Amino acid sequence: MAERRDGTVVCPGSYDPVTNGHIDIITRSSEVFERVVVGIVNNPMRKDKTLFTAEERKGLIEEATAGLGNVEARIFSNLLVEFARESGARAIVKGLRAISDFEYEFEMAQLNRKLDPGIESIYMIASPQYSFLSSTGVKEMATFGGDVSDLVPAPVSAAMTRRLGDR
Repeated sequence: MAERRDGTVVCPGSYDPVTNGHIDIITRSSEVFERVVVGIVNNPMRKDKTLFTAEERKGLIEEATAGLGNVEARIFSNLLVEFARESGARAIVKGLRAISDFEYEFEMAQLNRKLDPGIESIYMIASPQYSFLSSTGVKEMATFGGDVSDLVPAPVSAAMTRRLGDR
């Protein structure tokens, strides 16, 4: 394991729901950085489009990361760089699965750099077993009765079953 570096990073996302791919990036970040703040986006314009409320997503992330002592989950509804500053973060860490992720994240990194050049954007390549995994795909599979238990943490799978029922 690499030696942890000083400082705080933010791992932002909607996490609706949090997947094993998200947990992989969060865990790997916690092994490199002193403190990881998982930032759960609470976009009021998308409330009717989320499966779980921001508070529910926070609870599921807290359950899934309970064994990681240097990880905390927080909800935010402002600009990411503002949230990073408020959290004392020196960097934003995100996972990349494919070229399409890179194109989007490249644009976002440039915008964030314009807003605050002191906050770096750091990208981790998804582990191969999670390179196809997205929250949207997981929700769609579960909605149509697919088994997602090996794609999300156990508490998330149980919560999805309760929310979606047996379809």
